[in-house]
Amino acid sequence: MFTGIIKKISSVEKVSQEGDSLFVAIKIPAGWKIRKGESVAVDGVCSTVMGISKGYFTVEYMPETIRKTTVENFIKGTRVNLEKSLRLDDLLDGHLVQGHVDTTGKITGIEKVQESKVIKIKIPAGFMRLVADKGSVTVNGTSLTVVATGKDWFSVSLVGYTLGNTNLGTLKVGDRVNVETDVLAKYIDKLLRK
Repeated sequence: MFTGIIKKISSVEKVSQEGDSLFVAIKIPAGWKIRKGESVAVDGVCSTVMGISKGYFTVEYMPETIRKTTVENFIKGTRVNLEKSLRLDDLLDGHLVQGHVDTTGKITGIEKVQESKVIKIKIPAGFMRLVADKGSVTVNGTSLTVVATGKDWFSVSLVGYTLGNTNLGTLKVGDRVNVETDVLAKYIDKLLRK
């Protein structure tokens, strides 16, 4: 479980494919202590640390994760948002985030508004029932508030701090992002459909 408050931006050091799995080595941020077996959200994807070596940690992604997220696009140098898992005595500054990415979205518009940016993200229309105006959504692991919604899109506003302390500040039109809808919306939707 996570909060969607990004703690560090790091970079992919190495990517290798073995069978159907993708192995990604990520540079350990200065001051971070990471243990084998712990969970780290990498661009919003809950990832288990399987190994630590020479200043980086390695995670493995299986076909389902590769299919539903942007990890297939990771190459050496890709900048990724990192968050360690939530402890019970941590502050919940964002919202409850599972690290279970629902789908990817495509950036279709970026509008600069003074020191902030409003970003429009297109996702498959079937997921829009889980995205509420002024509700919570996670983009590349970052907890954000939905500004507006349409049939197959939503927009979020990024303040200066978010632009400077996550990889969202470097997004361009056409880029793909990981999107996790609010966990409460998923449970309510499932209950209402029964």
